[in-house]
Amino acid sequence: MPSPYRALFAAPGSRAFTAAGLIGRMPLSMTGVGVVTMVSQLTGRYGLAGALTATVALSAAVAGPQVSRLVDQYGQRRVLRPAALFTLVAASGLLLAAHHGWPDWVLFVCSACVGCTPSAGAMTRARWAALYRGTPRLHTAYSFESVVDEVCFVLGPIISIGLSTAWFPEAGLLLAAAFLAVGVFWLTAQRATEPAPHPRERHGGGRSALRSPGLRVLVLAFAATGAIFGAVDVVTVAFADEQGHKGAASVVLALYAAGSCVAGIVFGLMRFTGAAERRWLLGVCGMAVSMIPLLLVGNLPFLAVALFVAGLSIAPTMITTMSLIEEHVPRAHLTEGMTWVSTGLAVGIALGSSVSGWVIDAVGAEAGYGVPVVSGAVAVAVGFLGYRRLRRPAAQRGGTHERHSERDDEHERRNVA
Repeated sequence: MPSPYRALFAAPGSRAFTAAGLIGRMPLSMTGVGVVTMVSQLTGRYGLAGALTATVALSAAVAGPQVSRLVDQYGQRRVLRPAALFTLVAASGLLLAAHHGWPDWVLFVCSACVGCTPSAGAMTRARWAALYRGTPRLHTAYSFESVVDEVCFVLGPIISIGLSTAWFPEAGLLLAAAFLAVGVFWLTAQRATEPAPHPRERHGGGRSALRSPGLRVLVLAFAATGAIFGAVDVVTVAFADEQGHKGAASVVLALYAAGSCVAGIVFGLMRFTGAAERRWLLGVCGMAVSMIPLLLVGNLPFLAVALFVAGLSIAPTMITTMSLIEEHVPRAHLTEGMTWVSTGLAVGIALGSSVSGWVIDAVGAEAGYGVPVVSGAVAVAVGFLGYRRLRRPAAQRGGTHERHSERDDEHERRNVA
């Protein structure tokens, strides 16, 4: 591991919460594709599979920020464990309903409840921010977290689709639930690195992080970006099925994530002096342009190469997004702010999965790649229209609210000492 990454783990407890975070976010890449594979195998209905995946994502869009907001107020341990238990009960219901062929409405109810899954990635990023805020190491930490995300997206689809096709249809989703249980309970057992909570009464009442204009731009742009991800997942599974190699979809999707992983590692070693919002907009444009070659796919090898290249723009864009959140959101709402971006992705994944499922059922898988192309164009449009809101002068970023938060955190550290 290059020395900037090795230096991150000089902080006590950083290795342990990173390992727990890796396990805890595996369901992020396994649940959606696991539902698609399970339902398509059991029913043959890609439209239903896409709609259920969309339901999970939309539910996460509603519940995720609320869970993270509670985490900011009461701490990770007090909130994440009950949320994880609720999600595990819902996942069990979804597995049973799919296995026994219960009515569709039962599947949708359980899928909606699965959306309460805690965002392990936001929780580990919040721990890094508490350790390295205001230092160059935080950029490296966010880069490392992006690489961890992509490792999950490399391993998750392979494990989920592989188990569901080789063992039994429900296997991928079942293992995702097990990863969630282990990851969340291990992470919340580590109290030493848990960020201090910020009770509502100390920070201006119940104001949401979404009051920030810059954050709203990021959320809207990542809703369109999420539509790219959701559509690519569903269409790739269907395209591989049409080619007679459904199990190969996991390898193709893994290469998509591998491209992002490689880019994230390199990006974390670089130091930038220009405006972060300019790099962010360039990354969004790169993601959009990289979708165009997918319209020309004719076989799985070509698709694999095209998706690997497309993945190169993902991690740098995500890393820059986290830096922008740091600039636009007060510290007391940092976890919530990060989760709002994940919420934007979740909404987009819901739309992309659902629309692409309908397109596949109507005209076939190859035409389904038009959905990520259109989604990329929307993301670029949002980026350009909202660019001025991301260019607030540095003196205005954080404001009085942020300065009060910093003083309160300093008092807490002194009291603990």
